[in-house]
Amino acid sequence: MSLGLLLALGMSGPASAQKQGGTLRVYHRDSPASMSIHEEATWSTIMPMMGVFNNLVLYDQHIRQNSLATIRPELATSWSWNEDGTELTFKLRRDVKWHDGKPFTAADVKCTWDLLLGRGKEKLRLNPRETWYLNLADVTTKGEDEATFHMKRPQPAFLALLASGDSPVYPCHISPREMRAHPIGTGPFKFVDYKPNQSLKLERNPDYWKPGLPHLDAIEYTIVPNRSTAVLGFIAGTFDMTFPHEITVPLLKDIHSQAPQAICETVPLNVSVTVAVNRKPPFDDIEARRAVAMALDRQAFIDILGEGQGDVSAVMLPPPEGIWGIPLDMLRPLPGYALGVEKSREEGRAIMRRLGYGPEKPLKVTVSARNIAAYRDPGAILIDQLKSIGIEGELETVETANWIPKLMRKDFTLAVSLSG
Repeated sequence: MSLGLLLALGMSGPASAQKQGGTLRVYHRDSPASMSIHEEATWSTIMPMMGVFNNLVLYDQHIRQNSLATIRPELATSWSWNEDGTELTFKLRRDVKWHDGKPFTAADVKCTWDLLLGRGKEKLRLNPRETWYLNLADVTTKGEDEATFHMKRPQPAFLALLASGDSPVYPCHISPREMRAHPIGTGPFKFVDYKPNQSLKLERNPDYWKPGLPHLDAIEYTIVPNRSTAVLGFIAGTFDMTFPHEITVPLLKDIHSQAPQAICETVPLNVSVTVAVNRKPPFDDIEARRAVAMALDRQAFIDILGEGQGDVSAVMLPPPEGIWGIPLDMLRPLPGYALGVEKSREEGRAIMRRLGYGPEKPLKVTVSARNIAAYRDPGAILIDQLKSIGIEGELETVETANWIPKLMRKDFTLAVSLSG
């Protein structure tokens, strides 16, 4: 799937977007495990907390397609590579303060990536993006306004990782434990309060370093795990905006009929439904993993979940909407793409027979998914499709707080996730 839907109630006109003040009311689909972006890997944390922090650099939010050419300075004012492409140096802003009033300096940059490299005095409880920095040797500073990333070998795309919303700068003087419960950032909004299963509140940072911003006084997220209940609240006007990308195409029709003033933006989304296969028996055998790939009808996922609106892809959004995804003509020769659904499934059944499974002896597996509709729904489709090659699946739902730890422990057989 590569389609995103975001709904907001209509405003009076273009100028209203710049009106100062007010509280944005958004429903949130579940309770975040913590407030620490660097220890989490779900939108439940990352989306609301991005407003609390800043990156060194960030993709231009006014350009739809992210690329190296759309990266803009944020806490950095400029950056440059050395001649052999192994040192990336940032010049930093001098007028930035943390929400508690302490100054932001180059030391905070070093502390953040020392933490991510596991070299600091403090340790992260989880480090879901540890592999992003395998090529990073060290971060050094020069004075208070210059930091240099030293690479083991050239990696021109490293800047793209730093521009991701997953890469904020953390303060040296706040421990990882404190950041989980009461984060301190440099961003446009200050963290106020989080009540699990109830709400999450942010307020305007009056000392934000970007003049005149933010326009809003506050953002209030109300946690509503049931999607139908949340959508009804949006239709009734309780919420100004839906949780990003939570609305499906089928739901959109109902909303338009009941709330015609709602504004919907349909955009290509660099997020795919993925199936993770753990390499435990019998899936330690590459042929068993191949059989799962041969069972998949990718277009059926798109037709059921998005009424046909979406693209068959690999992990990332393919061209022309995306840049880094594998084009469809390169996907077609791969297992599960080349033969057509029925021929692929015939091959999948043959593999399962060779492995000792069949109608009289189906392989029984557990399919794990986060306990939210965006994960449960494709999980149910996967289980139905696996039947075609003699695999009987049972859906296991996992609460968000336990989801990433479970994946990192590799405590699953098959898992349905969203990646992008």
